Amino acid sequence: MKYVSNIVASFEKKLAIILMFAMAVIVAAAVLFRYVFKEPLFWAGEVSVFLLIYITFIGGSLGLKYKTQASMTLITDYLPEKVNKWVAILAHIFMLLFMSILLFYCFSWITSPSVAIQKSSAILMPMWIPYAILPVGLLCASIHLISNMIDITNNQRFDSEMMNNLHAAAKESEEK
Repeated sequence: MKYVSNIVASFEKKLAIILMFAMAVIVAAAVLFRYVFKEPLFWAGEVSVFLLIYITFIGGSLGLKYKTQASMTLITDYLPEKVNKWVAILAHIFMLLFMSILLFYCFSWITSPSVAIQKSSAILMPMWIPYAILPVGLLCASIHLISNMIDITNNQRFDSEMMNNLHAAAKESEEK
């Protein structure tokens, strides 16, 4: 599962880079066209919002992969390692259950007839395209959660995992 999670994370990183670059170019072009050419790009605001939403869900999924979300560890820091391990497994199970419920309702919502006829206001794109990031992001995040939970159950130490993951991500980005 770790292999699948790593492949998904690699794809997410590349996609996030592309989307962030596209958003930066679109916003810069919108400013240039509005203030220099006096011809605003009517679609730039809408597209940049859609790109930002996609980047947010991809970033959230990557945050779960590398365990970089903010967390309250006041109680778990003082628990014995065995108890801490079970608390972490239970937390992962609850997060997976929550994501499963969200995935079910996302698919139900996106495939509903009301969404099928909706179009965006500026570029008239079918709204199921921007809404599709919800189940995709949740599915990727679920893959990362399952991988992390398997790591925890395989008796790997997880008290310093966040720092190890941050160092690994920094080293990987330096190599590129």
